[in-house]
Amino acid sequence: MKNLGRWIGGGAIGGACGIALSISIGVVKHYEGTELESYPDPVGIPTICTGHTGPTVKLHQTKTPEECEALLAGDLGKAFDAIDRDVSPEINATMPPARRAALASFVFNVGEGKFARSTLLRELNAGNVRAACDQLSRWVYAGGRRLAGLVKRRATERELCLAGLEQ
Repeated sequence: MKNLGRWIGGGAIGGACGIALSISIGVVKHYEGTELESYPDPVGIPTICTGHTGPTVKLHQTKTPEECEALLAGDLGKAFDAIDRDVSPEINATMPPARRAALASFVFNVGEGKFARSTLLRELNAGNVRAACDQLSRWVYAGGRRLAGLVKRRATERELCLAGLEQ
């Protein structure tokens, strides 16, 4: 857990939800970066700001930094909502902030649909937290290619997910 302090030490907003949000913002910003002009991601999906995609994103768009912050807040809000919907209430109630942050970063990146159908979620809801966290290492492909950036991101998410579990 050599890098864990880097994410957790980033300053909490307050309370468990605020801590999870603060950590997830740091992880997502680190791995996504922020571009004010839209660009195609590694598999060609039009993307703008901090990893924002969707039907309204077209190439050659621009956004202000404030618009990008609003998009990130909305996208992460949707990721946390997905966790609240899909993770069983018993597991969700006891989930530490670092694990919530890891899952929010993951859901932000792959989408709620893939999360909802994942072995990761099934393992988590069955109470097999270590097995669930270990699933993150499998999600390193985009467009059929293993991407170095996803390998690094999933390693960080896995480290956060496992935080607090006994070795």
